[in-house]
Amino acid sequence: MGREFIDLFDEWASSYDDTVSGHDVEYKEVFDQYEVILDTVALKSAGNVLEFGVGTGNLTEKLRSKGLSVFGIEPSTEMRKKTESRFPDLSLFDGDFLSFPKIDAEINTIVSTYAFHHLTDEEKDKAIELYSHLLGQNGKIVFADTAYLHDEDRQARHAKVKEQGFLNLLKDLQTEYYTTLEVLESLFAKHGFSVSFTKMNEYVWLMEAVKK
Repeated sequence: MGREFIDLFDEWASSYDDTVSGHDVEYKEVFDQYEVILDTVALKSAGNVLEFGVGTGNLTEKLRSKGLSVFGIEPSTEMRKKTESRFPDLSLFDGDFLSFPKIDAEINTIVSTYAFHHLTDEEKDKAIELYSHLLGQNGKIVFADTAYLHDEDRQARHAKVKEQGFLNLLKDLQTEYYTTLEVLESLFAKHGFSVSFTKMNEYVWLMEAVKK
């Protein structure tokens, strides 16, 4: 359910913003166009927004700057502290993609960046089914995350990273639950969503799913 990675994110909280800004050479391509990716997710969001994996609040800031009401879900205590210091009035809860407090408001958009891969494909299936009940017709899921076109793309990416000598990144790609666009398209369709994918950098795809 992603909670097996909480200790990692508690530890990463102090340096996360340096990593996403490109100071970590190994992850530079992963976070290429980071601000553009977040801006795009915010641009495609509307109404009351449920944000999973708030982290240090970078996407939250962009959503709020648009005048949107944001309800944040974040399992890492240290990450929540970072966000709470930036936005003391934010509705921020301890939770994850599958387990979170009931939100006493109609949700129009569900967003997340760099986090959905913490779920296995089976858990992604359960999450999308859950969100299909939270959203009304034309409600949207807007996620940006690393994904592969297909299994051949996965194998090629791992080989390239190994050749680059980025062994930490390779371990990450092999350990966490990065899936394929083929799987994601099938899961969204299964639960009544029309989905489109836009490539944002060498790793990250924007997923925009609209409930039919």
